[in-house]
Amino acid sequence: MTFAPFFGVNHHEQSILLGAGLISSEGTETFTWLFQTWLQCMDGIAPKAIIIDQNRAMKNAIAIVFPETRHRLCLWHILKKVSEKLESYAAYRSGLKTQLMKCVYDTQTIEEFEKCWVGFINTYDLQENAWLKSLYAEHEHWVPTNLKEFVNQFDSALRKKIENENHAEF
Repeated sequence: MTFAPFFGVNHHEQSILLGAGLISSEGTETFTWLFQTWLQCMDGIAPKAIIIDQNRAMKNAIAIVFPETRHRLCLWHILKKVSEKLESYAAYRSGLKTQLMKCVYDTQTIEEFEKCWVGFINTYDLQENAWLKSLYAEHEHWVPTNLKEFVNQFDSALRKKIENENHAEF
């Protein structure tokens, strides 16, 4: 059986276990049931964001149960697959991996990322790599947030948190 934990972040910025489920299959129907059950336990309050691996069934269930929730792919899970998917290329050890990491970590805007990605694909002749094609097709779910967007989102989240705390204190 698959163990499906639900983690959150408390007011001390610490990860906390909110709940967990044991599921016998990893299909869209099962994840939909799991998320609906979890949503009931949370008094109908959907999470603001969900970070998952690249599980297609889970992605489908998130769209069904949490349509307003921001869905992101875990960059760690993605980058963990880099060697498995690309080490067969001769250039892997002589710059390919380094260039990919540069695109992911050293670009500050979507435009910079796009330019870097195209350069990476063209330099190493990776236009036909199915894994990179599928990864790029979902890049809006995993490309790191630029600093300005992060600061704005952080400021907004902090303001909302303070408002909620003040309301609860009252």
